[in-house]
Amino acid sequence: MNRKLLKSVREYKKESILTPVLVALEVFLEVLIPLLMAKIIDVGITEGDLAYIIKMGVILVIMAILALFFGAKAGQMAAVASSGYAKNLRHDIFYKIQEFSFGNIDHFSTSSLVTRLTTDITNVQMAYMFSIRLLSRAPIMVILAWVMTAAINIEVAYLLLVTIPILGGALIFIAKKAHPHFIQVFDEYDVLNNTVQENVSAARVVKAYVREDYENEKFQKISRIIFRLFSKAEMIVAWNSPVMQFVMYTVVLLLVMIGGKSIVFGTMQTGELTSIMVYAMQILMSLMMVTFVFVMIMIAEASSDRIREVLEEIPEMQEDESAATEVANGDIDFENVNFSYAGKDGNLSLKDVNLHIKSGQIVGVIGGTGSAKSTLVQLIPRLYDVTGGCVKVGGRDVREYSLKALRDQVSMVLQKNVLFTGSIYENIRWGDESASEEEVQRVCRLAQADGFIREFPSGYHTMIVEGGNNVSGGQKQRLCIARALLKKPKILILDDSTSAVDTRTDALIRQAFREEIPDTTKIIIAQRISSVEDADLIIVMDNGKIDGIGTSEELLRTNQIYREVYESQMKGGAENE
Repeated sequence: MNRKLLKSVREYKKESILTPVLVALEVFLEVLIPLLMAKIIDVGITEGDLAYIIKMGVILVIMAILALFFGAKAGQMAAVASSGYAKNLRHDIFYKIQEFSFGNIDHFSTSSLVTRLTTDITNVQMAYMFSIRLLSRAPIMVILAWVMTAAINIEVAYLLLVTIPILGGALIFIAKKAHPHFIQVFDEYDVLNNTVQENVSAARVVKAYVREDYENEKFQKISRIIFRLFSKAEMIVAWNSPVMQFVMYTVVLLLVMIGGKSIVFGTMQTGELTSIMVYAMQILMSLMMVTFVFVMIMIAEASSDRIREVLEEIPEMQEDESAATEVANGDIDFENVNFSYAGKDGNLSLKDVNLHIKSGQIVGVIGGTGSAKSTLVQLIPRLYDVTGGCVKVGGRDVREYSLKALRDQVSMVLQKNVLFTGSIYENIRWGDESASEEEVQRVCRLAQADGFIREFPSGYHTMIVEGGNNVSGGQKQRLCIARALLKKPKILILDDSTSAVDTRTDALIRQAFREEIPDTTKIIIAQRISSVEDADLIIVMDNGKIDGIGTSEELLRTNQIYREVYESQMKGGAENE
């Protein structure tokens, strides 16, 4: 078991330690029981001593009850320890993910992170439970049972001593052969989870394009791969049972031969042979148990490596203890900024960007697909760090702020609008969990969302289903804008966040911004010229560079890209009229 992961046991160390102790007591009693049975047979039954039989029988029952008690308590402790360990692991991974930047998250797919939080942790949990219970039980049982056998008949003890490494080696060999197949399975689980996630989240698109058969085939394909890998692994592991039975029956035959000979010559009694048979079975079953746990540990080892990858991922966004906690104003400065998603050696998405935005300005950003409009604004709240140069907010490099302070003052509505399961009130209060109902309603009016919310039977208490699938795209955008406004930020960024609303509603939202939050810097990324035409400043992006900056009138005179977009949209609008 990985040592780094074992740190997550924490408050469940007591249960983890008590489990092997209780198991040792259980095993000690189980080893004594065959010895008492031999005494009952060889002394009580052979000599016809009923009092002795009753006396030893009572002791036997008491020992059996105590063994049962210790075994049950060990099982209970193991369950608590393993469940608590898994709970702490989930806590540690989930909290670690919260520290990740977008760059860190890009290293793992969403489906892979889900698999690590579910299937992989379950594998580790099961392996941990069996390790502290069964893996501690097996060696104690093997040692004590062999000692008791040696005390009765050394010749049989030597036979078992030879059998133990042969059987153990064979079973470990089988487990190692199966291990690579189990490792491959978990990588395929990531693909399977991704397929299911995409299908469920895009169910409407699948049905709209009648692609159910295609999705079913895609699911069946990956499902067959997992089936094949599991089948190979299980076919190898299936050799455990016949190998175990072959060795077991061979040992039994040899024991009968040696024991029968000893009984005939008077060197062993019938009860002793019976107890030796029990001890032999205990040793062999313990070895089988070790192999079973060993297979689980090997599976869990693959899972623990995947979990460790997440826990050891170093968050790209580091902040000093002396990080600034106050953002002075909404000024934004880009100074010789270069950025690449792949790091310093990757292709640059932004190249030598210099930009100065004054607090309170309305800034429009336009450009073709792939021109790095979204990349530009994602550097402001430090969702990514620059590769070269620096981005300043309120006169400070964004890397000098604490992330909480910076992101509290830079409110961003992303292209992919996300709502969470809960009421509209609860979703809007993501911006400020202590906001009153009046404050929530006010920002909804600014975002032109109040009207359609009141049309719902439950109004602001209407429940949003997972992903916000029970509201339209335009309604979802307006709710997300309201949520961002509730933070009362110094900088508000709308990344193409009004694309699903009509032009009139778009104009009303921009008018509310200008009148109600004049001191907030507003950055609006849009495809429609009408959404940015009245901005104080318009930035034209092209291939990761700023191609032009100015007002709409200035850009019409000086910038070809802006002029072409303007004329194409205005001409199209005129023709539609």
